[in-house]
Order: sequence, then structure tokens, then C-alpha cells
Amino acid sequence: MGLLEDLKERIVIADGAMGTLLYSHGVDRCFEELNLSKPDDIVHIHEAYITAGAEVIQTNTYGANYIKLARYGLEDEVQSINRAAVRLAKQAAENRAYVLGTIGGLRSINKSAITLEEVKRTFREQLYALLHEDVDGVLLETYYDLEELKTVLSIARKETKRPIIAHVTLHDIGVLQDGTPLSKALTELEQLGADVVGLNCRLGPYHMIRSLEEVPLPKTAFLSAYPNASLPDYRDGRLVYETNEDYFQETALSFRAQGVRLIGGCCGTTPKHIEAMAKALIDRTPVLKKEIKQRQTALVVSSPEPTTEPPLQDIVSKRRSVIVELDPPKKLGIAKFLEGAKALKEANIDALTLADNSLATPRISNVALGTIVKQQVGMRPLIHITCRDRNLIGLQSHLMGLHTLGMTDVLAVTGDPSKIGDFPGATSVYDLSSFDLIQLIRQFNEGLSYSGQPLGQKTNFSIAAAFNPNVRYLEKAVERLEKKVQCGAHYFISQPLYSEQKIEEVYEATKHLEAPIYIGIMPLTSARNADFLHHEVPGITLSDDIRARMNACANDPIQSAKEGIAIAKSLIDAAFDLFHGIYLITPFLRYEMTVELVHYIHEKERLSSERKVLHG
Repeated sequence: MGLLEDLKERIVIADGAMGTLLYSHGVDRCFEELNLSKPDDIVHIHEAYITAGAEVIQTNTYGANYIKLARYGLEDEVQSINRAAVRLAKQAAENRAYVLGTIGGLRSINKSAITLEEVKRTFREQLYALLHEDVDGVLLETYYDLEELKTVLSIARKETKRPIIAHVTLHDIGVLQDGTPLSKALTELEQLGADVVGLNCRLGPYHMIRSLEEVPLPKTAFLSAYPNASLPDYRDGRLVYETNEDYFQETALSFRAQGVRLIGGCCGTTPKHIEAMAKALIDRTPVLKKEIKQRQTALVVSSPEPTTEPPLQDIVSKRRSVIVELDPPKKLGIAKFLEGAKALKEANIDALTLADNSLATPRISNVALGTIVKQQVGMRPLIHITCRDRNLIGLQSHLMGLHTLGMTDVLAVTGDPSKIGDFPGATSVYDLSSFDLIQLIRQFNEGLSYSGQPLGQKTNFSIAAAFNPNVRYLEKAVERLEKKVQCGAHYFISQPLYSEQKIEEVYEATKHLEAPIYIGIMPLTSARNADFLHHEVPGITLSDDIRARMNACANDPIQSAKEGIAIAKSLIDAAFDLFHGIYLITPFLRYEMTVELVHYIHEKERLSSERKVLHG
């Protein structure tokens, strides 16, 4: 008899968490490395689960892959750690339990952090090590990203005929993070060859059972469930799970009612939880049919009112457009900022862009200033959003707040790392990359949260993305633009350019793109300013000629400002006939410099229009 034959006849009990027990004993290093340094501890945990009633145990290899082991300098130990883990599990099992080789998911909320090619390469290395030791089956667990799970499942199915258990992990009830309903995801996994499909981690029994209520019994595969003990509490720097084993005994019958054939535990569970489930399921007879609850999806409606102004991507596609960045102040008090905003409003710009703590330096909230600009100055604010300062929860709350305030113009950027700013010890979050953030905003425009749950309304964000052309290989930067368009970007705003030749190169490299580009131009204020930008600010490069021009007037502040304006005007001249969009960046709140450049652009546009009329 094998595992699949047993599952055909009855419910099978699996083990619980390995890491929870190690963690409870004060282990705070790589759990998988203990297969080599503390083998007896691993064997004892396996034995405890078998004694509790587990008929299936999993190897201590959840994170035993190249990418995760590299965090501990153990990337060369993938083979030895995985193979040792199987041998330890078999030693404990002594033919009393099946041994599953466990491979955990790599991607979580930041999909773009690991490419599918990296996933494939890493997965194959770990899979081959486990198969070499002749595991009884393969357990693919804690996969938030369905694309990743389908990719590795396809590989595993081609490599082995052993049973494969494929587990997705949910943020929310009944739906994956990309919006795929759980029932649809499990059907797809079954069709790709998984022998057992189901859920593990993140959810406790209550929400996992509710999710399974919407899932029909598979046609050829079996259902499985490995719930967490509960939602964790955070005490004294440690995660604590409080659900007692009596609750697991009660819920085990509910899992059986949902058609679960393989049942175990995940984070927070111990041998006591497994013993309780085994006790509740003394009668291992599985259900052969169940009633399916239809998922009631909340209504998604369009935004209550369309925006009164056309989006910037439409404006710049049809006519000359000028937007200006005016940095929020580093200190309290906004009198000069408002003075500048009003002057730029009078100069007739299309939007005032507000950075999000640029250079990782704390400033007055750009949302607060955007609200004031919108309400008191009557000008369109374009709000920058970085991935640095907010986790996934904060980013979604931030977007909902912007929508509620009626601010629909946003620029999605990664954000400078905190170590370059005023507080280098501060944490850089980076739950998402700029690509992921763009996709999230697009998903909001479809009326869905990150977890796929309806928001109740569709947002109508106009999504700008950043473009850094100051790189050695411009074609690589353009590939990033193309990827950002695929993610949902509507138009681009570039880093400042300080070379007329570079502006022409950018035009030739990007003219195939349908998404318009605002070319960044920032007037220099002094030779020191020029040197700082060139040497120390990421993404900005100055030509030797421009630095020489600024050095020539290094001791004359007035002449330096004039020279900075002259250089900016020559750059505007170079960009004028190539790009409809100009993005002016105000240095040090010296708005009079950008006002002069705005007037210069409008005058060039007026003269250009007159010439066109004359030449009819």
C-alpha cells in the first residue's frame, strides 16, 4: 500500500510544524541547517509527531534551497542539508509513516524579486536532492503565487511518479492574492498532475474551513489542509500561537465534512494538536460528496464621479505639457512652499508633483501638501508613492486615502534606500517593487485589493512610472519601461538629463513606445550643486561640459544661477521637438528658477504655433 492507496480508502493524519517547536526552544538560526548540526533534535521532533498519530511526516527542508540558504552563507550545502533531512525523517519513521520531501515557495508579495528562471533553477536543485534519497512523495507548500506553484508542479510531475501534494496559501478567505478563486486554482493544479491539492499556512481552522466550503471534491486528486494554530500574537519580540488542542479536535470533523483526506498542521501546531485531530478522527471514513457554498462576491462599481480633468497621459499625448516638482519642506512651515505653488499655478503648469521623502529624508507629508495644493491653490497634485516607507498594508491604505481625497495622479517609484538619508538606521520596507506597486494600483483601478477582494469601488488612478535614462546600457532601461507598461503604467517621468546628445538618444530608444514621456530637467544652482548631483545622487549624470560651465562661475552665486538657467534652456531646446512633456524639478524651493523656465517653454510653444500658422 502507498500513500495514494491509503487516501482512496480513508483520511490520513499528517504532522505539524517543525519550526514552531524549534523556535519554542530558542533556536533562532537556520532551521534547516540543524539537519547537519543537531540531527538528534530533528529526529526527536519527527518521532513526537508519529507518536501523536501522524502517518505522514515532512522533511525539515522547507527553506533548504539555494536562495534562502544563501542568507546564512549555506548556499553550497543544498545537497547535504536536503539529503540529511530525508535520512533523519526515515530514521524516525521506521516504516511507520510516509516521508514527504518538503519544498517551500520562494515568492510572496514581491513577485518581481525572484524571476521564474531563478525559481526553476533553485527548485530543480532541491527536488533532485530529495528524490535521490527516495522520498515517498513531494510536498509543495506555502505558495502564495499560483504562477510559481504551477511552474514547479509541472517540473516535479515530469521528474517523478511519486505522489505530489500541492498547497496554495491565502491572504483572504477563498481567493488567492492574484484574485483567482481557490476552487479554480485547485482545479488547475489537479489538471497539472497534482495528486493532492489543498491549503496550508496563514489561515487558522476557521477561515480555512470557510475557504474549503466553496471547493468541490476534486475529480481525481484528494483534498488536504494544514491550518495554522491560530493568528499569532507578538510578545517580547516573539510570535506566540495560543489556540489549544481542544479547538483542533473540534474542527477536525469540520475538515472531514469539507472532503479533506490529508490533514495536518502548520505554524503554531505541535504534537498535541495532531494528537487531538487523530483522536477526533478515529473513524477515518471520508465523505464522498458535499454541498458547495456559492461565493457571494461584493458588488464592484465604478467611481462615483469621473475626474473633471483629463489624465496627464491624455494631455501630453495631445499638446505641450509642463509639470513641476516642488519638494515638500524638510521643516515645519509651508509659507514659502505655498508661495512657490501659487507662482507656478500662475505660470500655467499642468500639475505640481510632490516627492515622497526624496533621498530618504523626512519631509512634510506629500498627501497633506497635495490636499492643500488642490483645495487652496486649485492645482492638480501628482503624488509620488515609494515602496520604501510602507508595507503592503500601508500602501493599500495610502491608495484608498488618495482615492477618497480625489487625488488620482500618482507616480510609483521604488524609493531611495534609507541608508542614504538622514536616518540610515531606519528600515527600508520594500514589500513591493515599483513593478509590483504599478500592478497593485492597476488592480485598484479594477476594483480589487491585493488579495483579490472587492474594494466596493473602482479607483481611477493615472499611473506614472519612473524612467532613469542615465545608465550605461540604455536598451536595458527601455526594457524596464516596456515591462512597466505591461504592469499598467500609463506614462513616464524621467530623471533629469544634462546632455543634449542623451536627450536625442532617449528619443530614438523610446519612440516606439505608446506611453508618453516627460523629460526631466533641473536647473543647477552652483558648482557644488553640480558636483554633488553628478557624484552622489543615484540616477543623475552630468556631462563634463556642463560641470566646466558651472565651475567657471563657482564664486559668483548670481552668475551661477544664470548659468544654470541657460543650461536648462538649452536642454529644453533639445527636448522641445522630440517630447511633448517637460518635467521641471525645482532645486531647494527656488521656484523662481522653474517659473522662468515655464515661461520660456510657453513662449517657445507660442512662437512655434505662430510659425505653423504662417507656413500653413
